Amino acid sequence: MEQTFKAGRLTVKIYPDRGTMGRKAAGEAAARLRELLERQPELHLIFAAAPSQQEFLEALCGEPGIDWSRIRAFHMDEYVGLPAEAPQAFGRFLKDRIFAKLPFRSVDYLDGNAEDIETECARYAALLERFPADIVFMGIGENNHIAFNDPHVADFNDSRAVKAVELDAACRLQQVHDGCFSHIGEVPAHALTLTIPALLRAPYIFCMVPGKNKRQAVYHTLYSPLGEQYPSTILRTQNHAVLYVDRESAEMLSGMPPAEGSVEQDFAGE
Repeated sequence: MEQTFKAGRLTVKIYPDRGTMGRKAAGEAAARLRELLERQPELHLIFAAAPSQQEFLEALCGEPGIDWSRIRAFHMDEYVGLPAEAPQAFGRFLKDRIFAKLPFRSVDYLDGNAEDIETECARYAALLERFPADIVFMGIGENNHIAFNDPHVADFNDSRAVKAVELDAACRLQQVHDGCFSHIGEVPAHALTLTIPALLRAPYIFCMVPGKNKRQAVYHTLYSPLGEQYPSTILRTQNHAVLYVDRESAEMLSGMPPAEGSVEQDFAGE
């Protein structure tokens, strides 16, 4: 039922369908949460918002034995200028699917409608500094972005923790493919995002990437040269990260050997 291999330092797990993938990822994430709560008074988690996370979030909500009142939640990116209660807003997505369903100690949202965007980035960065993330739950975009770090703005050594970015066309088109917007003209052109170093700072990363539309992104993540052209390749440098995929997103991996020796061992951001 499960296939596992390593791509550089990254652990990759393949499941027969996205439902199984979501349940297995949630089960392993819940086990990690229980373990950490046994030795820490409080945990800080960062969540991605996307249809690819749906099965994982649903399963995580049903996991028993987790004291959510000791967990502080963050979300990792948000559109600029989209009303906070719009169904496409990432904060709203997470509120509906997990944040309002569980008794979190607190939830911190990025404000894409802040009067001063740079001040908002600084505010959120200060929170992440004060409450360092223990776990990041994330996905990978069709253009290999992680959070909203599209190839043209991705920086493996970014000095910032949070920044405002202009979204590329492939990123915006993915939101149409996902059914969030009817056409690309509706998709906001700018967003706030946690940077790549901010995401990698967490001791544990769970990355869920199901679906046929992600098959090329999964292939590039595991086999293309390490670099910002394919931002998600950075995951291959992380021995604390696990990539969960289903049969559809792993379609292009058939017959491919594990990507041994694909990691630049002296990567500066490690």
